[in-house]
Amino acid sequence: MKNLSKTIVLLTSLGFGCAANAELRINGFANLVGGITSSDDTLYGYDDKISFSEDSLFAIQLSGDINDKMTATGQIVARGSEDYDPEFEWAYITYQATDNVSISAGRLRIPLFRYSSSLDVGYSYHWISPPQSVYDVTFNNLDGLRVDYSNYAGDWEYNIQLAAGTYENTTDVYKIEGRDTVALTAEAAYEFFKVRAVYGRAKTSIDVFGLEGAFAAFEQVLPTKLYNDLEAVDDTGVFLGLGLEYDTFDWFVSGEITSVDTEKSYIKEDIAYFLTAGLRIGKFTPSITYEVKESDDGVKFTDQISQLPAALQAQVIGVQAAFDDDEQALTLGLRYDYATNVALKAEVTRYTDDLYENSDANLLRFAVNYIF
Repeated sequence: MKNLSKTIVLLTSLGFGCAANAELRINGFANLVGGITSSDDTLYGYDDKISFSEDSLFAIQLSGDINDKMTATGQIVARGSEDYDPEFEWAYITYQATDNVSISAGRLRIPLFRYSSSLDVGYSYHWISPPQSVYDVTFNNLDGLRVDYSNYAGDWEYNIQLAAGTYENTTDVYKIEGRDTVALTAEAAYEFFKVRAVYGRAKTSIDVFGLEGAFAAFEQVLPTKLYNDLEAVDDTGVFLGLGLEYDTFDWFVSGEITSVDTEKSYIKEDIAYFLTAGLRIGKFTPSITYEVKESDDGVKFTDQISQLPAALQAQVIGVQAAFDDDEQALTLGLRYDYATNVALKAEVTRYTDDLYENSDANLLRFAVNYIF
């Protein structure tokens, strides 16, 4: 938090140094989240000892007008899971070309999901965090451009976003890079109904650190074509998404479904979806959410693999199966709007995994979400 304070002071000083030309606007949000699983269970980074670090965060967003047409935006986020070390999540400029068209450039959020733009702002939705089966993708931010177009067609309001650029993310488990990334999103709303569709693609390279030894061995023994087909280097990855929402303000029901597929690699297609519903009763919002994530259960490149010795076939198939998914989760949640900018939440999640024994888990989480 000390580093975050220094960063905020520096940026504020720089911003007010230009106050003659622009007003610096400062907003923030925070999530204080605690969680604990039932005995010996682990889920979403939690175990049977209460933790407040996994989903907690503190963020500051700064924006200012450069001139009548251009604004600059920066967002600094300090996550509990990363010892609250502050990092720039967003840093971009926006040009308002017309009343309907804006162009943004820099580091910005890829518009993959309904709540992509407010993914870290827990106050903006009824969950403690959006369903992980759908929203837990390997990247969220893009270095590049985004064009937004919004207008009306009769009684329908619609928005189209086109984003292009590159992304990169490194964790303790993998490193992923995407070149020539393009994401096209279309969203339309009419009264209580909203529909959203997404198409994205990128030249994707994925380096899973635990598989380095296996691929080093494969390179020595596999036919060149099969090896090139298996490794995930500059392969075209495709993202498809569809979302539907009906919200009367007294009650709501919504869902999203996504497909992520890198055809020419060992990684199988993943299908994920959720369905959620809730009631707004005064300051209380009880809700229920069901989510699923499944991998294609077929083996890729079967014709080539069938020509290998049996032992080698098993190894290649095993690498393909290493990241298979077949999981479900059911969450009961309650939100209480304590004030106009503060929400208190509690959730109980029952998670089941049909592939791995002893992976089922129960998780209790509670949160304070606020904006300022």
